[in-house]
Amino acid sequence: MRPTDQLKQLALSDWQAATDHPFTRALADGSLPAEKMAGYLQQDYLFVDGFVRLLASAIAHAPTLADSVPAAQFLAVITGPENTYFLRSMEALEVPFHAAPAPEARAFQELMAEARQSGRYELMLAVLVVAEWVYLEWASPFEDRADDLPFWLGEWITLHAGEGFSGVVSYLRDQLDTVWNGLDAAARSQVEELFVRAVRLEKDFFDAAATGFVVQR
Repeated sequence: MRPTDQLKQLALSDWQAATDHPFTRALADGSLPAEKMAGYLQQDYLFVDGFVRLLASAIAHAPTLADSVPAAQFLAVITGPENTYFLRSMEALEVPFHAAPAPEARAFQELMAEARQSGRYELMLAVLVVAEWVYLEWASPFEDRADDLPFWLGEWITLHAGEGFSGVVSYLRDQLDTVWNGLDAAARSQVEELFVRAVRLEKDFFDAAATGFVVQR
């Protein structure tokens, strides 16, 4: 079993809850109220700044240029099409782009900052792998529904499914699998802790989104 699969097994209960969640099922079948999607997007947009910084730091710490190129290409997607999606969607839903973070959003912001400030490639990868792999797993089964949904629902699915995004997740997993082989027991334990915590925080965020974040106007 590859290391990233082993890490997933350590957080399997939370992983399954995050990747097959009532919130994402409602998003994919079009039954999610616009107000809940608006609150979710306001809070999720708060992650973009920290995610960009974390990904940029991982690029800087990649062992070789070849290792960094796919991440650099993905960074352009985050700061381009994905950022534009957020702005278009929140404008359509008539909510402002900026909001105070809910506790669940703040916790994930702090996790990303912790990984980035560690200066350790393997810890950055642990958080990046969870953040993207969880989204690939929940979104992929619904890819064929996206065209039938309002764009603020459908495009959120297509941004996290398909060959391009699957390739990003494969790249991130390959990087962590490769780095894992050179880690000692203490370093592996730290990766495990951060990976498991990231999965739990993803689940917590979806739980809060299903309840409904307060939309800030």
